[in-house]
Amino acid sequence: MERAKEMLSAAEDNLKIGQYKTSLNRSYYAIFHAMRAMNILKGFDSSKHSGVIAYFNKEYIKEGIMDKELSVIIKSSSFLREKSDYDDFFHSRKNRNRESACKCKGFSGSSRKIFNRKGIEETKIKRWI
Repeated sequence: MERAKEMLSAAEDNLKIGQYKTSLNRSYYAIFHAMRAMNILKGFDSSKHSGVIAYFNKEYIKEGIMDKELSVIIKSSSFLREKSDYDDFFHSRKNRNRESACKCKGFSGSSRKIFNRKGIEETKIKRWI
């Protein structure tokens, strides 16, 4: 979760200075690292993004532990990150980035609630990841 917090902070900083593509990238990685932290609670980790997302969707969203809307946030964040990273002609707007950062904060907050319900301290989680 510490990496997720760092990425969220970087996304917000990049947004402030107009580095919109980088902000989208950091927003996605904040979500990605939060998903990895959640997955490790169930003993799963993967270096592949598709593996992390698929496991998270199966264990948390389809099981009703996390809100189904988070699945849409994950998908759109992943799509925007890929476009901003690899599409030379992709143009990102400030409003899109603000929306992405807000969704990212919401995702992070939802993840923290799960940790709090399980009574797990973030310092313990840092050692697992």
